[in-house]
Amino acid sequence: MAYLALVRHGQSKWNAEGLWTGWTDIDLNEKGVEEAQTAAEAIKDIPFSIAHTSDLIRAKHTLDEILKILKLNIPVIIDKALREKNYGDYAGKNKWQVKEQVGEEEFQKIRRSWDYVLPNGESLLNVYERVVPYFENTILKDLKLGKNVLVSTHGNTLRALVKYLENIADDEISSLEVGTGEVYLYAIDENGKVQSKEIRSTNPNAGKI
Repeated sequence: MAYLALVRHGQSKWNAEGLWTGWTDIDLNEKGVEEAQTAAEAIKDIPFSIAHTSDLIRAKHTLDEILKILKLNIPVIIDKALREKNYGDYAGKNKWQVKEQVGEEEFQKIRRSWDYVLPNGESLLNVYERVVPYFENTILKDLKLGKNVLVSTHGNTLRALVKYLENIADDEISSLEVGTGEVYLYAIDENGKVQSKEIRSTNPNAGKI
């Protein structure tokens, strides 16, 4: 049995301002650093063997804070496949202002739908199509060997992974929200199957910023 810890990065400067970030490389703010540290405290009992993160600074900074708290010196793999959804033309725009402009239905399509491709960006399906092969080809083999794996990444990246791990239906994934600094901990057996799930660190403001 091995553990897979999925951590959403702490709050970024743009998260705090309600701006869609996507592939824009924005760092954590002070609260985000604190959220990363809280996430670390929630998984101090897990002896991780390897970590993965996207190449965006908010995910890397979160992982750095976690490893510092855990006092771990383990291999870290950085890969673009773990990037957030590309928000395309909506990157840098205030999501709540967009909601007022386009209405609730269109807003939810932009923010949470499964297969709606954003102008010059991606859909969650597109994220799934790059994240799941990465998981199957890179992360899963270590889990099957009994190695505990830590992943620091982004909200939509995690929504795609959780959809895969929990076999969530296409029309139900829109209801899943992963807050900044939250930790999903899965127990994975030697066949790569999920045996249990815990949410070790929760964010009461998930979906509100």
